[in-house]
Amino acid sequence: TMAFGGFNCTNSRFMDEQGKEETPVMLVDKIIKNGAGFADVDMAGVIAIETPKVIEWLDGFGSEWGKIRYADLHCPTDGTIPGVELVRVLKEQAEKNGIEIRYNSPAVDLTTDENGRVNGVQVKDAHGEYTIDAQAVILATGGYESNPEMIANYDNPGLANIHLAPSQGNMGDGIVMAEKLGADLVNMDLIQLSCAVAPFSIQMQLPIKNNGVVFVNKEGKRFTNEYSEASSDRRITEDILKQTDAECFGVYNETIYQTFMAIEEKDFFDEYRMTGIDNSGTVIQADTLEELAEKTGMKLDQLKATITNFNDYAKQGTDEQYHREAETMRPFDGTKYYAFPVKAEILNTQGGPKRNENAEILHVNGNPIPHLYSAGEMGGITSEHYQGGTNLAECIIFGQIAGKNAAAAKEVLPEYTLAPQVESTPTKLGDEIKEIVSYARNLHITVVP
Repeated sequence: TMAFGGFNCTNSRFMDEQGKEETPVMLVDKIIKNGAGFADVDMAGVIAIETPKVIEWLDGFGSEWGKIRYADLHCPTDGTIPGVELVRVLKEQAEKNGIEIRYNSPAVDLTTDENGRVNGVQVKDAHGEYTIDAQAVILATGGYESNPEMIANYDNPGLANIHLAPSQGNMGDGIVMAEKLGADLVNMDLIQLSCAVAPFSIQMQLPIKNNGVVFVNKEGKRFTNEYSEASSDRRITEDILKQTDAECFGVYNETIYQTFMAIEEKDFFDEYRMTGIDNSGTVIQADTLEELAEKTGMKLDQLKATITNFNDYAKQGTDEQYHREAETMRPFDGTKYYAFPVKAEILNTQGGPKRNENAEILHVNGNPIPHLYSAGEMGGITSEHYQGGTNLAECIIFGQIAGKNAAAAKEVLPEYTLAPQVESTPTKLGDEIKEIVSYARNLHITVVP
């Protein structure tokens, strides 16, 4: 429910009204480039075509998503957190349609018939285990952000002790269940990291971090270039992991703070995060560096040297240590100092069972596992770099596709034909998506079929 991102959307009425443009080709281009060769171009095409329909669909429930961040990121017009608004709408519609929501009832396994078709779910509650029979099952269990063993097992042993995101339900259960049935797992070693204020996982916001905050380890030493174009920067988070206790302090002063708060056009999510940091109870205030060193435990001599050096770099416009851009450095002017603890955390895991454009989970042999579907982050299109706005989009888009196909009579489901390299161009969504996919395949980057 705390998902902040919103929806990447193409050609919405809100974009027309606000003079913004994002065509399907532009969005596919963005997804594929951020995917750095790991993104599935066919799935990106589905997202690009379907996003405007999601905005219209939400409109039908009285949920308007007309606040646009950046070029195309649609958020609720009234400023509600996107995840909160989605949960409200979906829960309200489920209750109206008599759909039962069972809490504290985790699925523990999938059931199949003698022909290998999925026909139910094994569930556990306070009274024991029982089976729910179904003609099809949709897995929408997310990734494995809160499973340190699973994180370490998939070629990320250095992340075994990383600060975990607060999504405690994301343990990879659905991925494990699908794998038992032979699902083709992809991108399991791709994990997106982020800087977060510990222990509350308040993601570090860009405007203040990029305009003067200095990252200092527990010894009082600066160790990285703090600037990044994206809120999730693996370079910075890996540098934090190398520090004592895999933690550091974000240090800034009153002038930097007030300058940030005075920006009229700052992103409302960034302001929300700054307010969250202020209210977290973790911010340390000090009138002098001596007081700051005493309160944080940093070595005073090293802290003084760090601030002196940074001030020199800011004034001369050259960061001789870590080559931070001159326009992002602000000298400390002796006003009140602030520091808060920062940890590297898991933002989200990128891998899971591969799906096709029908939202069917694919077996390692390339064919769909009969009557098994997926939606959302579990095996989603986001791969090498987190693409803000696509996680929520694929939750809804592939949730709708999976729901329609799971509910359909099985004999009329479109058949997925195995090709030599399991490569296909979706045909259900018309010629437009073929053009988008064709364009993406001609980009000067590698795409995964």
